Amino acid sequence: MPIVCKAKDRTAHGRDLRPEEAILKTDSCEVYRLIVAPGERLSEHVGADDIIWFLVLSGRASFGDDSIDGSTVVVAGPDCQLTLVATETLELLWVKVPRASRFDAGIGPANGICLVDWKREPVLQSEHDARTRIYMTTPALSGTTAVKAEVITYPAGAAAPEHYHEGAEHFQYVISGSGTAVLNGDEQPLEAGDILYNFPNEWHYFVTDPAAEDAFVFVELFVPGKCKTIWVEDANACAWLPTGKDVRGAVPVREIAYHVHGEDAGL
Repeated sequence: MPIVCKAKDRTAHGRDLRPEEAILKTDSCEVYRLIVAPGERLSEHVGADDIIWFLVLSGRASFGDDSIDGSTVVVAGPDCQLTLVATETLELLWVKVPRASRFDAGIGPANGICLVDWKREPVLQSEHDARTRIYMTTPALSGTTAVKAEVITYPAGAAAPEHYHEGAEHFQYVISGSGTAVLNGDEQPLEAGDILYNFPNEWHYFVTDPAAEDAFVFVELFVPGKCKTIWVEDANACAWLPTGKDVRGAVPVREIAYHVHGEDAGL
């Protein structure tokens, strides 16, 4: 049976994150969906061998000398102190990676805290269809191979080739729209706010209704970030082309060359 955490399953508090409150908990990560009210403080110390990754889904907060909003991804290394104060209602996708040195032997306090404006990152176009991809967290951005994240957009009628991954756990969080995940041949409908966990070596792909009015957009997160992708026989492996633009249509902050997904080390 698939593990799907529906949109109604959320944790609404601003402190004392406990494993039993996670909406998804595996050997590799704990996933929380947090609501922080205006003026409320969220403070969390990252463990001595942990990583915290979080994405601002909506709202705004002060974060040290920075202001963070829906364009912000944060990766914090071991022994960092995370403190933010919501200036308007804040919703976060919050992921803890315990014992991160299992996945990156060089991880440590020197990694510090990394902020990424993912909306300034380059949009990549699928070589074979209308899907797009933006990398949110990669070794070049965060300084660690323990976690990788990307946001993927499926317009109406789009589909990916069937595949599975070796060497990493991963899950998807649906930002907007709706689509269908096909998991070992079984269909699982998904909508905004849902989280889907993919079992290791589970054949899967996504498809959207040709009549859909809104694009199906989801964040995909891998722990560790490096894994091998196995494609169904005779499939066109997902390959990605640079567009020269960010999600707003401006020139992005860096360039990413043509590559096949899973062969993207160093991005």
